[in-house]
Amino acid sequence: MQHKKIWGWWFFDWASQPYSTLLTTFIFPVYFAEIARAHYTQQGLTPEAAAAASQSLWGYGLAISGFIIAVLAPILGAVADNSGRRLIWVWACSALYVAGAWGLWFLAPDQPNLIPVLICFGLGLIGMEFATIFTNAMLPGLAPREEIGRVSGSGFAFGYLGGVLSLFAVLLLLAENAQTGLTLLGIPPILGLDAALREGTRAVGPFTAIWFLVFMIPFALWVRETPGPKRPLRIGGAMRDLWRLILSLGQRRSLAAFLLSSMFSRDALNGLYAFGGIYAAAVLGWPVILSGIFGIVAAMSATVICWLGGRADRRWGPKPVTIICTLALILVCAIVIGMDRSQIMGFPLPEGSRLPDALFFLCGALIGGAGGVLQASGRTLVVLHTSPERATEVFGLYALSGKATTFLAPFLIALVTHFSGNLRLGISPLIVMFLISLVLLHWVKARGEPEQ
Repeated sequence: MQHKKIWGWWFFDWASQPYSTLLTTFIFPVYFAEIARAHYTQQGLTPEAAAAASQSLWGYGLAISGFIIAVLAPILGAVADNSGRRLIWVWACSALYVAGAWGLWFLAPDQPNLIPVLICFGLGLIGMEFATIFTNAMLPGLAPREEIGRVSGSGFAFGYLGGVLSLFAVLLLLAENAQTGLTLLGIPPILGLDAALREGTRAVGPFTAIWFLVFMIPFALWVRETPGPKRPLRIGGAMRDLWRLILSLGQRRSLAAFLLSSMFSRDALNGLYAFGGIYAAAVLGWPVILSGIFGIVAAMSATVICWLGGRADRRWGPKPVTIICTLALILVCAIVIGMDRSQIMGFPLPEGSRLPDALFFLCGALIGGAGGVLQASGRTLVVLHTSPERATEVFGLYALSGKATTFLAPFLIALVTHFSGNLRLGISPLIVMFLISLVLLHWVKARGEPEQ
């Protein structure tokens, strides 16, 4: 195995993970929800209606980004495979990542530019997802087939570790408590940032961009393009190859079933990631700092669970690991829907009970761990269904399967939340999506179905 190249490849997970940890899940969504709720309340909405409106707006923003990713991902994958070039696309998409993350700085509490900031968030998310397609496509060339599961799982674990450290840094040095203006370390935000203007929390965007630029250096130094012919970019040829692959799914039932299953499971998982912070802020009343502590616990658990999941993948294969993780995520959804500050599954709680907080911390560990292993095992299953030469193309379809309905989960959550006026009920569509993915796994071959 090419150990230096593997470490360089792992560093992409380390460098890009803060977009998921800080901007999609634990810090920025909570801050966005706070600012959006205050904005809608000033417009005359009740606190509950303002919370629902903020969740709906966030959901529609994610839905639009997901739709763009779904349309373009397989096309870009086919173009990259057809030309024999992948790294140039990684760097182009990285520029979108950095620009989008930096733009989140402009969500000020006194002038909430909600729509422009959502556009910046979507731009960075699109950059991250596209860059991930091209780096994932390098996985088949990193290790022997029997070691792919371990390499993939260890990469996710390494990425989560980077997410934990970035979260520690933000909580200790930047993100201020809205009431006290102090960070978790008990100091004002560093670099003279104004706590009254929430500059410490807003700096999470530029921080994420800088983190990515610094830690992509090992990737740039150690990862090289796979040797092979380099051809001019020809959209027509790429589209013909993509169409051929899509038509072949009629004969490759295992690959087709896996792509459909992952479409529902990863969309539902992204829904949990995206709305977990908003749920914590609105239903449990958590401030940004407590949500950040929750993120640390979840990410640390995920680091360990992903590392173990990679070894379980190598021993038992990715399919049984995927089934177990999906069942764990269904349990999480049921718990989240069934509890609030006053009760759990219909059983009343004494006033001031901290049991909902403890239970949600457990849910966070399960979301992070099971979600990470689910994605790592998914990468392994993709490799088992393709060849190194056509990996980007199939990973493009894999991205499509994860994004074709990415707009659906946020849209359904936004829709159910809007009409019910209840944030907890808004999570209910995710259970149905996870169940559909489990049924479809029945037709997925455990050892894959590589292209002949």
